[in-house]
Amino acid sequence: MQIAGIELGDRPIFLAPMEDVSDPPFRLMCKRFGADMLYTEFISSGGLTYGAESSHQKLDIYEEERPVAIQIFGGDVDQVREATKVVDAVGPDLIDINFGCPVKKVVCKDGGAGILKNLPKMQEITAAVIEASSRPVTVKTRLGWNDQRIQILDVARMLEETGIKALAVHARTRKQMYKGEARWEWLRKIKEESGISIPLIGNGDATTPEKIEAMFNETGVDAVMVGRGAIGNPWIFRDAKVYRETGEVLPPPGWGERCEIVAEHLALKCEWLGEKKGVLEMRRMYGGYFKGFSGASKLRALVMNEHTMDGVLEVLLNFDEDDANLRVPAAAVRAVAVKASLPVATRAQTESV
Repeated sequence: MQIAGIELGDRPIFLAPMEDVSDPPFRLMCKRFGADMLYTEFISSGGLTYGAESSHQKLDIYEEERPVAIQIFGGDVDQVREATKVVDAVGPDLIDINFGCPVKKVVCKDGGAGILKNLPKMQEITAAVIEASSRPVTVKTRLGWNDQRIQILDVARMLEETGIKALAVHARTRKQMYKGEARWEWLRKIKEESGISIPLIGNGDATTPEKIEAMFNETGVDAVMVGRGAIGNPWIFRDAKVYRETGEVLPPPGWGERCEIVAEHLALKCEWLGEKKGVLEMRRMYGGYFKGFSGASKLRALVMNEHTMDGVLEVLLNFDEDDANLRVPAAAVRAVAVKASLPVATRAQTESV
């Protein structure tokens, strides 16, 4: 499979854009375990044009990630056009437009899935991004606003005619939000009835290696995009490929491997954001990493009370459900963290328009 000349292999698996999840450290972890394409968190076009530091920080990408797509959203055509120029200057492999976020604060301003009620404006925004970009442009959207307004076949044709190079579809309506089952039958309809020739990327409920393979087989999509299934579980990409090749479901990573991966992830967070903020933001990841283990809730409570990387690593390296108060010298923990951390590339240099 290719997107605008970017070779992605057979049946590639992508990391979905997820707010507060798909940041550079997590993307690097997923890349390490075999993700074929990475997407940034969605970035506000308004934040980029007004120079918001938080929005510009989300533009950071690393050479080790490539191919990587930067995703933007917004309902103001001129604003999105100007934001595209900022994104284009960073040098991503793709620029992706978010036409799928169902959150009210985004939807109410014609951003995300809100644009599904105004298809002419969707086309106008898409055309503006394509015009302002020197990179291939793709789109991620949903089936429609609600069951009465599922227009994805027409939307797919319109977007291809406008010039996008690939289409990702979350197989739910905006009204469904993230509830109920994803309706994979619509992915098959897009492949068979829309007449589009650009790659179709399926998204929604591909949360295990078995479900990823089932989405490929049942819908005929060209790629599968994994969202929630990757949270606290970056090895899902590796496991899905092993399952495809051998039919074997790998056992979950053991305690030692999980601790090693968390140490790497934490080290990268602290390198990217600074120790104080990195430790704080890493807290939302622990629940996923330790889900299913005996004593997970106790461990999570312990690491949530730590405010330094050394403190978190001491807890991880010494945790015992029967005696959770063991500690080793911080210097020894620091040596483990340095050994675990991945190489970090130079941040992208960006300027406000």
